[in-house]
Amino acid sequence: MIPMVAKRAVTVLLYVTVLQSVKGFLLHTNDRWIVSESGKRVKLACVNWVSHLDGAVAEGLNQQPLDMISKRIKSMGFNCVRLTWPLFLLTNHSLASLTVRNSFQNLALLQSINAVQAINPSIIDLPLIKAYQEVVKSLGENDVMVILDNHVSQPGWCCSNTDGNGFFGDQYFDPDLWITGLTNMATLFRGVSNVVGMSLRNELRGPKQNVNQWYRYMPKGAEAVHAANPEVLVILSGLNFDTDLSFMKEEALKLSFNGKLVLELHWYSFSEGKAWASGNANQVCGEVTGNVMRRAGFLLGQGFPLFVSEFGLDLRGSDANDNTYLNCFMAFAAQFDLDWALWTLGGSYYIRQGVVGMNEYYGILNSDWSEVRNPSFLQRISAIQIPFQGPGLSEAKPYKVIFHPLTGLCIIRKSLVEALRLGPCSDSDQWEYTDQSTVSIKGTYFCLQAEGEGKQAKIGNICSAPNSRWEMISDSKMHLSAQINNSSGVCLDVDTNNIIVTNTCKCLTKDNTCEPASQWFKLVDSTRN
Repeated sequence: MIPMVAKRAVTVLLYVTVLQSVKGFLLHTNDRWIVSESGKRVKLACVNWVSHLDGAVAEGLNQQPLDMISKRIKSMGFNCVRLTWPLFLLTNHSLASLTVRNSFQNLALLQSINAVQAINPSIIDLPLIKAYQEVVKSLGENDVMVILDNHVSQPGWCCSNTDGNGFFGDQYFDPDLWITGLTNMATLFRGVSNVVGMSLRNELRGPKQNVNQWYRYMPKGAEAVHAANPEVLVILSGLNFDTDLSFMKEEALKLSFNGKLVLELHWYSFSEGKAWASGNANQVCGEVTGNVMRRAGFLLGQGFPLFVSEFGLDLRGSDANDNTYLNCFMAFAAQFDLDWALWTLGGSYYIRQGVVGMNEYYGILNSDWSEVRNPSFLQRISAIQIPFQGPGLSEAKPYKVIFHPLTGLCIIRKSLVEALRLGPCSDSDQWEYTDQSTVSIKGTYFCLQAEGEGKQAKIGNICSAPNSRWEMISDSKMHLSAQINNSSGVCLDVDTNNIIVTNTCKCLTKDNTCEPASQWFKLVDSTRN
């Protein structure tokens, strides 16, 4: 840790590096979408790369070569990195000029020194700020966009209500110093084409947080970034650990610029305590998504992009709370085609909260950063890595896909006689949901039909019958239910072979022990070719 910085503007020596240009990444906003210079939707499908902890060095450089990590990020389907940084790195010359070796020596991380020297020898004796630039450069050389995220002021793990980093006026959070740091960082990366955005502050929180101070300082930070680097998106977080932007319903944000503002949201299972594991999944999903819409989702309707800059879970797959939450989150993310950033990239840390080499089970990579920790999860989120809709995506007219959040797949068919099954959403038919509650293949007379309990769902052409009318029931609005011979309804389901069937609707209310995810389907708007 470094000592608390005096409450005055501190000039930091900036190590300016001119990067070779990567393919054009200049972005702006168009209504609720982030778009390229040509006006085409660019969906942020990011992963967080931690660089704000005690050593102020991007994690994992003791495990794998920098270029290999960047290449792996790209190969996993992520097009961007939310790269965290501590404010003092840009406002305290002593910290910024400290070498990686010296930083690790101060933390008694002798094994990390030896490992970085062996694996990334060009990094070990660079000043910390220069090492940070090298990470950005490597990502750019691999066509990965970067969002610079001011995560904390004092380097260290985040976050608590009492860590001194939470809100303006806290021990380590002087507003004037913060604006100086934002200005320095924005200036440092001006003209670096793969740096597409700056997130002004992570998870505002704590006893001092209030709306008036938010409106006082967040616009100042936004204006400072825009003045220093008018080419980056300006990304603002809300209150209560970045879960609440509801106050923006009442008061507009006044800025001198437009076409650059993005709002961010964080959403984890633990935000709801143990509700996902102890409550009825349909009821909890309905309640939580309603809360998310009230606190932040409404911004989409007001013409702002909403970036879920942190979501994630224990990727060992054994946490019931996390697993149910993810099913609900996947449906929401697909329905609204959100931009997002997974927490987190790495499976271990140099040191976290005093523990050397701590495992990170939220990490998409394993503890030595050599392999994907959970390949099925990576396959699952690949469905939301590419956009379903947005400006310039294609000339296709809007239609729907039938998305299955549990698998990240969609209902597809190869012919009218073969069984419907789950497959890549890119192979989906173009469906429509009519006013008569039929799920029809767009432009045809054919529709989805239920045949009975435990039987395969079919494609037929008698679309006025009860077994062709599908109601979205349950609080989650993800059970598609049809009637069979005026009897009780059945719900769309999937069997162990990924064949689409219908079964008795389950877990609709009250039952807190049952898992409905196989029967959860979401009708998602799309304009993909």
